[in-house]
Amino acid sequence: MSQPLPVFFSTQQAAINDLLSLDDETSRHISQVLRMEAGEQVRLTDGLGTELTAEVTISHKKKTEVRIKSVMQLEPPGTAACLAVSLLKNASRFEWILEKVTEMGIREIYPLICERTEKQHFRSDRMKNILTSAMLQSQQHWLPLLHEPLSFSVFIADPQITEKYPRNFIAHCIPGEKESLRKASDKATGGKIILIGPEGDFSPAEISAAQNKNYIPVSLGDTRLRTETAAVTAAAFISIY
Repeated sequence: MSQPLPVFFSTQQAAINDLLSLDDETSRHISQVLRMEAGEQVRLTDGLGTELTAEVTISHKKKTEVRIKSVMQLEPPGTAACLAVSLLKNASRFEWILEKVTEMGIREIYPLICERTEKQHFRSDRMKNILTSAMLQSQQHWLPLLHEPLSFSVFIADPQITEKYPRNFIAHCIPGEKESLRKASDKATGGKIILIGPEGDFSPAEISAAQNKNYIPVSLGDTRLRTETAAVTAAAFISIY
């Protein structure tokens, strides 16, 4: 079985037979890492569902050129799934969440500022680069939409979000009646949102406010999970299974 063509990120628009010059990083990867030569083929995507198949015409570490052979527009795969998760004090742990949920096909990510969210730093440019790398590594053509941080109260009050994702869940650790997220997600149709709180969990007031907005309380299992583990587990339930 032949290996899939390597895929790279490019926002350049092109038609069949157009010549494109690739950026320095992509050029270096093609010429020096993969050691590709003229005549070999690659794929390019803009993260918005476009797939360009292209033939290398010049392979050089500073300026690789390709000629477009085909253009396709691909539909988003799987279920429309949105993760809203508290920012973390440890930025690398939050970045790990972004990487893994992108691999799973999450469509949209909202970093939340909750009552118990600790001091954190949000570097949008760095995090978008992480999303792009994860998209390419997992051979996808749709980049998740990453929003700027938003307060919990503003998020749950936004009617446009719940209109787009009508099946809403909140995972928390406070004892009470909850449904398994895996079972609840299986039964739900349409777009889904899962809320994941900070290390200290959502406050009782936040949980109550979410339930008043028709967020269904759910469980992720019998053990207590760290925020990053909970986020990835929940993303798998609503986007893959």
